[in-house]
Amino acid sequence: MGRILAIDYGHKRVGLAVTDPSQLIASPLDTVHSKDLLAYLKAYHQRDPLAALVVGMPRTLLNEATDATSAVVGLVRQLRREFPAVPVHEVDERFTSRMAHATMLAGGLGKKARRDKATVDRISAAIILQSFLES
Repeated sequence: MGRILAIDYGHKRVGLAVTDPSQLIASPLDTVHSKDLLAYLKAYHQRDPLAALVVGMPRTLLNEATDATSAVVGLVRQLRREFPAVPVHEVDERFTSRMAHATMLAGGLGKKARRDKATVDRISAAIILQSFLES
């Protein structure tokens, strides 16, 4: 059984999270520049074949598209083209950044660490992945 990898896509940075081999626990993995995402995913898939990809889909509180939604839809299309044997799932990512900040605060991270957007992106990806696993 392969791992499931989650993507919290942003125009500049992309947060990544991955499951353990038994697909029970989501853990933050890395943060990469958005232009390096496909190369990173291909290299990862070569080392450790992926069972699925989960992409956080940005939506407003009224369930409408945001300014980032079209970029994420394009990414999903590209992932399905580049990884035809790997299922790509979309998950609602509303409130994940807020939940990531709350998780960091509850975990005792200092103010400087909580301001690090890369850390927030990784934790957001882990939240997206954990919600997918629980659904």
